[in-house]
Amino acid sequence: MQINRNQQILMEIIENYKKLKEVESIGLGGSSTAKMADNKSDYDIYIYGKSEPPAAERQKLAEKFADYAEVDNHYFETGDTYRLRETGKPIDIMHRNPEFIENNIKWVWEGCNASLGYTTCFVDNIKKTEILYDKNGWLKSVKERVSTPYPDKLAQNIITKNFTYLKDAMFSFRDQIASAVERADFVSINHRCAAFLASYFDTIFAKNKVLNPGEKKLIPFALNNCKILPKDFEHDVKTLAVGDIAKRLPTADKMVENLRKILY
Repeated sequence: MQINRNQQILMEIIENYKKLKEVESIGLGGSSTAKMADNKSDYDIYIYGKSEPPAAERQKLAEKFADYAEVDNHYFETGDTYRLRETGKPIDIMHRNPEFIENNIKWVWEGCNASLGYTTCFVDNIKKTEILYDKNGWLKSVKERVSTPYPDKLAQNIITKNFTYLKDAMFSFRDQIASAVERADFVSINHRCAAFLASYFDTIFAKNKVLNPGEKKLIPFALNNCKILPKDFEHDVKTLAVGDIAKRLPTADKMVENLRKILY
């Protein structure tokens, strides 16, 4: 298979990381392996090791491929970000301790514990990760742990927790949206609608036993991967997300009831 220049440089970066003693496994993930990449997509590279390679070594490595790099940032995970000097392709390198991933798999996939939104995102990330280097076979072993069928108990726990908090629980997301609308608190309206949508999508994915891919391109992803969707799904999601403020609350109510119909 012919590879392009970005892929060639990616392999050069990986070869450099493989030489660092702290590195145990390297994976490629994100939209590149989820078949959702577009011309704005970056390369998500996951570096696994019990300790992180020294920032100074990572800075030297970045300077081989970029004129400017942000090394050892801590916005989310420990990361190194830059654009390739030759092509402008964004590179996002994340450093992870294997124990973090193992604990998430144990808690979510094997223990069937749900969260409010994004429950299976790390499971999805590992399942779709392409192994680029695996010194001791650790990454292969954790991918095998998430290759089992979607647990019925996990699906039910996600639905119970997330659907209940959309509207049926005290101080639900629906109630929070209502309060924000009454106050004309526009920042809070958008914040609470985003939380509502996170649990809404988590519920839909669990109903279909589809892993949650995160927060990007969820409408087309659901349309392409979920056989069971609420009535007026696409229209209502767009209205809640970017519609007139006056339409947000009635739309949230409608979404809950249409979702209820496919669940029970």
